[in-house]
Amino acid sequence: MIDINESVMQFLLAFLVVGPLLGAAAALLPAPPGLKGKSPAQAVLRHGVTVTGVVLVAAIVLALGFDHDHPSKMQATTDISWIPALDVRIHLGTDGISLPLLVLTALLTFLCALYSYFKPPSGPSPKAFVALLLLLESGTLATFAVLDLLLFFLAFEMVLIPMYFLIARWGGEGRTRAAWKFILFTLLGSVVMLLGLLLIGIKAGTFDMVALATDNGRSLTASVQVIAVLAIGIGLAVKTPMWPLHSWLPDAHTAAPTVGSVLLAGVLLKMGTYGFVRILLPIAPHGFHTFAPYLAAFAVVGIIYGSLACLALAKQGAKGDLKRLIAYSSVGHMGFVLLGIATMTPTGVNGALFANIAHGLITGLLFFLVGALKDRTGSTDLDTLAEETGAALYGRAPRLGGLLAFGAVASLGLPGLAGFWGEMLALFGAFRPGADLSRPAFLTFMAIGAFGTLLTAAYMLIVVRRVCMGGAEREVPKLADVHGYEFAAWTPLVTLTVLAGLWPRALLGLTDPAVQQLLAGGPR
Repeated sequence: MIDINESVMQFLLAFLVVGPLLGAAAALLPAPPGLKGKSPAQAVLRHGVTVTGVVLVAAIVLALGFDHDHPSKMQATTDISWIPALDVRIHLGTDGISLPLLVLTALLTFLCALYSYFKPPSGPSPKAFVALLLLLESGTLATFAVLDLLLFFLAFEMVLIPMYFLIARWGGEGRTRAAWKFILFTLLGSVVMLLGLLLIGIKAGTFDMVALATDNGRSLTASVQVIAVLAIGIGLAVKTPMWPLHSWLPDAHTAAPTVGSVLLAGVLLKMGTYGFVRILLPIAPHGFHTFAPYLAAFAVVGIIYGSLACLALAKQGAKGDLKRLIAYSSVGHMGFVLLGIATMTPTGVNGALFANIAHGLITGLLFFLVGALKDRTGSTDLDTLAEETGAALYGRAPRLGGLLAFGAVASLGLPGLAGFWGEMLALFGAFRPGADLSRPAFLTFMAIGAFGTLLTAAYMLIVVRRVCMGGAEREVPKLADVHGYEFAAWTPLVTLTVLAGLWPRALLGLTDPAVQQLLAGGPR
């Protein structure tokens, strides 16, 4: 930790939200920032790298200046009246729950911009691409930084339009249908969520999330809490995505460009689970308690469903798409996050937050790798990769094959890597759930979730065997191995996956005090 003035911390957090927005506007100028003599396309892509790089530096400095001795305290806070008639305030702040998500978002967006600079997206104007990427970053960072319910909703919705256009204009086959499915599902969920947020704000007399969390539901009747949790939970569950509201996800991932898939899996899915922890758990605890067993049941069904879908796609002759398989694996992994939250225990919620970060790192890496594989072979079809092109990555591109195997074993939860701790803590939370929750029911959920980890290992190992070891016996040409820019974009994800696996205390030390206080509903 370094000693940084509070006003500087406030500026840094505000810059995280506003900086990418200003960068997006600058990207659309007639002469975007860039080196003299470079092409306009290259200049605007360089501008994207510069802006996201500055935002990442600001996020790192914010993390270094964060008071790690008091991670439950809201820090770098800004509180300005915006719409007095509705008591809506521009209220920003960060604690041990939101800080890791802010850094993860800034990191993944920078890596996507860097990757896009060296591997420009094929499609319309690069100006629009960079502007949409920065707009997406601004909305995501705002979601994790705002502390007002209506501002949260605006930030939550802000990411929909840029992601829609990234899929619809720069995506692959079936992109138009996938983009429409994505926006319709999420918009319909958001309409219901807005009604729940308004209900809480009107009944409690404030939209301030800190004041509401401190009140801990005391100003809301039991029936209001139940209705609010149901309405808000549906909107958050669509974005998470929770089974059976997940069907937009595989299509969106399959059609999205590489960087779209990375950001969709790495940070956008986390907005839903973050809302469960930041809003529903502390603000409407009675209502959440009512629905916790049902949330856990849907979570474990999602774990098994996602794993079985992946096994079906990985099977020889199924013509399964590797991007689609990883998308379905996200349904299973986010099931563990929801299970941890549903336990309403510090152990389970900490596991959920850890699994959030681990999933962002590992799945972001996997989508980068699949994108690189498609660039080299022209396909993400598993049968084509294993048989017709004879991918056999260990022999044809050993570094790429090794990284794909690393991502697969990290995803299946190998001890010593980041994917292990979140799932294990979520299962431990289910072993001893919160007060007045049915322990036999949660022990059943724990057993089903544990079985899901075995299924995850099965389909990931099948993918490694088929793609990395290959299936073609004829002589096949070498593939280009990992390029320098790919190495630069992927190394941070690999490094952080290992560090989080070997030193989980670095993350749990941040989240645990904040989670303890959040569940207790104490003062901030």
